[in-house]
Amino acid sequence: MRALLLASLLATPLLHAAPLQWGDIRDGSLYLLPSRADEVRIQWHPAWQADANAEQLFLVDGQGRLAAERQIAATEVRGEQRWPLATGLGAYRLEIPGYSFRDYRIEHADSTRALFAPTKVHFTAEVGPGVILYFKVKAGEQAILAGKQHGGVHGLFAERLSDGRRIQLPLKPYRAYWRYDQQALPASNRDETWRLALQGSGKAAFWLDGSANLFAQRASDLGDLPQAPGQVRLKLADKVLGPTPKLGVALPYVLPPPSSFAALDALRPQAASYYSFVDVLQRQPDFEDAWRRLYQERFAIRQDITLLAGSARVADLRSDRASDDALGAWLQATKALGGHGLHYLAFADEPNLNYRDYASYRDFFQAMARRVRDDPAAHDAGVRIAMPASSRFTGGPFSNDSKQRRGIDWARRLLAEQGEQIDALAWHEWMIRDLLATRSYRDSVRQAAALVGLDAQGRPRKALLLDQTNLSSGSSLSPYEQNTHYAGLWWTSVVINAASDGLLDMLNWFHVADEPEWPKGMLRDAGDQRYELKPVGLAQQFIQRHWLDQVLALDNDAFEVDVLAMARQHQRSLLGVNKAERLQKVALELGTCPAGQLELFGPDNHSRGGHYDCRDGQLRFQLPGQTVFALTWNAS
Repeated sequence: MRALLLASLLATPLLHAAPLQWGDIRDGSLYLLPSRADEVRIQWHPAWQADANAEQLFLVDGQGRLAAERQIAATEVRGEQRWPLATGLGAYRLEIPGYSFRDYRIEHADSTRALFAPTKVHFTAEVGPGVILYFKVKAGEQAILAGKQHGGVHGLFAERLSDGRRIQLPLKPYRAYWRYDQQALPASNRDETWRLALQGSGKAAFWLDGSANLFAQRASDLGDLPQAPGQVRLKLADKVLGPTPKLGVALPYVLPPPSSFAALDALRPQAASYYSFVDVLQRQPDFEDAWRRLYQERFAIRQDITLLAGSARVADLRSDRASDDALGAWLQATKALGGHGLHYLAFADEPNLNYRDYASYRDFFQAMARRVRDDPAAHDAGVRIAMPASSRFTGGPFSNDSKQRRGIDWARRLLAEQGEQIDALAWHEWMIRDLLATRSYRDSVRQAAALVGLDAQGRPRKALLLDQTNLSSGSSLSPYEQNTHYAGLWWTSVVINAASDGLLDMLNWFHVADEPEWPKGMLRDAGDQRYELKPVGLAQQFIQRHWLDQVLALDNDAFEVDVLAMARQHQRSLLGVNKAERLQKVALELGTCPAGQLELFGPDNHSRGGHYDCRDGQLRFQLPGQTVFALTWNAS
């Protein structure tokens, strides 16, 4: 029986004791269990726009510790990394976070057991013809084989080894990205091994529901993965790093129905992102007044950012009569709001993606900024100028000349040329979908702060606004992410990482409610004029309930658990998230044992009380897998 290489150009048999190879992986986890000392070798080459985008690889050991990490610079379009694998440390997890701009090929010894966990809905690899893999379904499980066509692999063929039972699953193209094909596999009263053949070549998306989503090149490699508990050591300092950012959402360009008010109240947005359509305002200058006033007065939103654009997704505005009239109407409406809070204005939506070149955007920015500065009452009303509201920041946008369009580069040029006109640096972050890769949000905030510089108090000289973010851009959405607890884990981790240094002013989820072509909201329409919180909305509700004003310094030695320490006068809170499936044993060094409360928010999307022990200033508790927690107490 042949085992065929994933993504090999030709289907070739594996020789006994020869290295086992995997590739070209773009998104997924490879679990490695060495039976003797081994080395994993990783090679990469460019897939698309690699020279515009840095990436990272993680190797996590069987106890959840970060065994190795590789930061890949945008200039490293090709490269290699070798890491040793020791025995006795359980199942290593080699993480290739998606969306990846490189193809990764992995090699390890024949003696190492390997299991691949593909991502769901998104394509996980680029494969050649004739790929064969194996998977196991346990007794009594109702497994579902699923896949999606991304223009490459167009069918899945599965055969049960015990009796030759066969399943054919054609993969059809769909206009909606989140649609896919699936087929229930016949259940059995015993464990069953299946052979899977990928039909076609190119981008491949395949996975299992109802059973372990694990695939092997050899049937003998199948089996459970050991999950040892993780250890988390935290040490809290009393040093204030800065304020926590205002957490918000992107709100619609219409008056929301009263039936949605209760759900919006539950989210408690402190900030908001708006669009302002210049062609609409030119025709009807007061069009936005009602909903802007509602959000400020009814929902107490005191910090917002508006992106100028045109209806029908027109984003490359010009300095013309329509833009000038619309800007005048927007300024007048903002002054009428009474000067409550800050109203940031960005003159373009993702200019590095939508304008033909930097010079076109710069000229438009300069003309619009002059108009705002010529109106002294605008500043008194809280109007501030933000730029460039780029599509991604340290990496490039999803365009064919991405290297020339990195958000950080356009921001640097505009700061050098128009720095006195700019009050804030804004950007949008997309396609960092992997839970282990969310730490990149902390890095992007740090790079933004370094770009604008710090004042004598250590604060950024320009406000930093991450005013739109989501796991995916546009409509490239997976329901396994958007509609499940996964989104809540992801959002909590992003919030913690983005806030951890006290440098960010605003962080907004995009957008508040599902729309037919973009079902990526915190709310969904439940019918009968009712709106309900999706899992990410329930997580946001939990976060806001424990959100305080200032960020405290915190040492955290864990990789799979993110934690943020906060304060408000005598109040203290730790907000954390266990991104792994394993149990984590948490130890917090406080020096005292105050009376506090531990609250857990788990995969059932319900909050419940937790228990902790504290002796000699060491507070300990157990944190279940894929669970958000909040620990609150009063400092003396």
